[in-house]
Amino acid sequence: MKKLLVEGCIITNEKISDRIYHMIVQAPEIAACAQPGQFLHVKKIGSANFLRRPLGVANVDKKNNTISIAYRVIGKGTAEFAGMKEREKLSILGPIGNGFVLKEGRPLLIGGGMGMAPLIYLAAKLRDKDPVVLIGGKNKQEVFWEKYIKEFTDKIYITTDDGSAGFKGFTVQLLPKILQDNNIDNIYTCGPDIMMRSVAKIADEYKKDCQVSLERRMACGIGVCLGCTFTGKVTGKRRKVCTEGPVFPAEEVF
Repeated sequence: MKKLLVEGCIITNEKISDRIYHMIVQAPEIAACAQPGQFLHVKKIGSANFLRRPLGVANVDKKNNTISIAYRVIGKGTAEFAGMKEREKLSILGPIGNGFVLKEGRPLLIGGGMGMAPLIYLAAKLRDKDPVVLIGGKNKQEVFWEKYIKEFTDKIYITTDDGSAGFKGFTVQLLPKILQDNNIDNIYTCGPDIMMRSVAKIADEYKKDCQVSLERRMACGIGVCLGCTFTGKVTGKRRKVCTEGPVFPAEEVF
């Protein structure tokens, strides 16, 4: 798919949790073609920061020509985004990479932390397949994603490390029960590698197709700098997360 370089106009930029923001941007060209799992390389127009920041497509509203992105403030670039107001402009390169392959059968979407963001748009695309969603976080403040995804599913499980919301424990502790209680065919997951590694292992044990979306630091975002590569387990080749991913079959990664 051809990458576009466009200007996006901020509609809203709302703080939704500790250091986490949800931004809606009007960008008709991107909204028309972005797929679940793809990401954007973004910077503020006129910024002194040289590098763009990779941000996943959290949702798309084709009627209003907008895209949604969610980000955590962790450095200068994202701190600059947090200070932006309505009608300010972003330079957006994208959509970049290969997203999720939508399969037949009932899906289970598993997100940990910020890994839930790209799963919102995926849930919207899979809403007619009766998706099941598993949201994990350290505490109640990190599982706010439910309000963004509940319109696309009526079955949401929540886990928190401290038990302040939902099941006390990790997502992978609840996963076997979810697979036993629901007729799941496919698993899609995004989050910390340690979580996705365990999800992939359980998916293999239960003979479920599993796709993982990798979160990596990216300097160029177009496959030139090679800063986001890993060696594929199946192919044995160096794989570029930015252009070949960020979504891969679980067996290729773990």
